[in-house]
Amino acid sequence: MKKVTAQDTLQMSVEERIQLVSDIWETVGAAPEAVDLTAEERAFIDERLEECRLKPEALSPWPEVYQRLLASRKR
Repeated sequence: MKKVTAQDTLQMSVEERIQLVSDIWETVGAAPEAVDLTAEERAFIDERLEECRLKPEALSPWPEVYQRLLASRKR
């Protein structure tokens, strides 16, 4: 497999680079156990998950969050 450098990606269009980053991110998400977390990071995630379990009404679906982000940029 050819090693791709950051310099190599400059030959790609922005759209191709975004797709590459997305593809790479998906491979990371496919193996979450391979990501080493510190005890502090794991505790933070566990606390957030517990908050979600205790207060599901406080959660927002992604489309709603996305619309709020778009609206905040227009201000």
